Amino acid sequence: MTKMGVSNDAAPSGWIRRWDRRMMPIEDAANLIAATFIFLLMVLGVVQIVLRTFFNNPLSGYIDLVELSMAGMAFLGAAYTQRMGAHIRMELLLGYLKGRAYWLAEIVGSLLGMGIVAVLVWYSWDHFLRSFQIGDTTIDAEYPVWPSKLLVPIAFAFWFLRLAIQLAGSVRLFIDPSLAPEGVVSLKDAAEVARDEAHEALGDDATGPEGR
Repeated sequence: MTKMGVSNDAAPSGWIRRWDRRMMPIEDAANLIAATFIFLLMVLGVVQIVLRTFFNNPLSGYIDLVELSMAGMAFLGAAYTQRMGAHIRMELLLGYLKGRAYWLAEIVGSLLGMGIVAVLVWYSWDHFLRSFQIGDTTIDAEYPVWPSKLLVPIAFAFWFLRLAIQLAGSVRLFIDPSLAPEGVVSLKDAAEVARDEAHEALGDDATGPEGR
C-alpha cells in the first residue's frame, strides 16, 4: 500500500529521478562551456594565422592559452557524455546480456568507474591546491595556471555524481528488471543515438513533422 496514490514503481525511483533532473542542467552547462572553449580556440587559431601570415605579429602567449584551454575541452563534457552513453563501452558484450545479468554488469562498471574517478578527484584537487599556493604560471606569458587546474576536479566531481545516479538506477533495475529505467544508460543503435543527440541539441524541433 502506498501513500497518496503513489505507485510502487514511482516511489523508490523518485529520488533517482530528482537527482537525474538536477544534474542534467549542470552537465549541459559544463558541456556548453567545453564546446565554447573549443570554438574560441578555433577562433584564436584563425587570428594567430592571420596575424602571423599577413602582419608578422603573432599573438603573445598563444601556446599558453592553448594549454590552459585543454582542461576545459577534455574534461568538462565527461559527465554529459556519461549520461548520453557516449563513452567507450563494451556494447558487443553487454548486448548479449539480459535482465539482471545486464544490470549486474552495469553495477560493476559503475562501481569501477566511481572508484577511478574518485581517485582522480582526490589527486587533481591536490594538484590544484599546490598550483594555487605556489602561484604557478605558464612559462611564456606567465598566465596563472590554477583556474585551469581547478576545472579538472570540478569536472570529475560531476562525473562521479552521474556515475552514482547510474549506479542507483542499475541497482534498482537489478532488484526488479520490470521497472521503468531511471537514471541509467540503455543500449541503442546508431539511429537512436543520432535521434537522441538531435533532440538534446534542438529539442522538440528535432522530431520533425513525421515525429509529432
